[in-house]
Amino acid sequence: MELDETDRAILRILQADARTPFSEIARQIDMSSATVHDRVGRMEEAGVIEGYHAKVNTKEVGLGTSALVGLRVQQGREENALERLREIDGVQEVHLTTGEWDVMLRVFAEDTDALRELMFDEIAEMDGFSRSQTMVILGTDFEDRSLPL
Repeated sequence: MELDETDRAILRILQADARTPFSEIARQIDMSSATVHDRVGRMEEAGVIEGYHAKVNTKEVGLGTSALVGLRVQQGREENALERLREIDGVQEVHLTTGEWDVMLRVFAEDTDALRELMFDEIAEMDGFSRSQTMVILGTDFEDRSLPL
């Protein structure tokens, strides 16, 4: 789907607050609500908009510890290993990467004890990984999930 500047303006507004009513988006970009509704519908159907999500404060829900985990995958076992990672509670993101690590994870746990259990009892026990490195996130200075449109 080819996006024009109006589509991009709608996406910028929705990225800032996905709960913005179509009438407010229409007012901001000087368009009718029906046109905004149609454009959003087309972007949803085309897969440009994949969903709408609530940003949850991880500490407030008891997941105060997070980490980045680098994994080296044993050749020929990538698909099975990646599939199993999706099933582990606490694994929030799985990225295939270049460089020293084949896979980078972002994981969340209640505390460092729970993180240790996640790493040693679940991830390290999985067949298919030859090496790992865990980097505990001490704090996040900046996090913005909106794309520069």
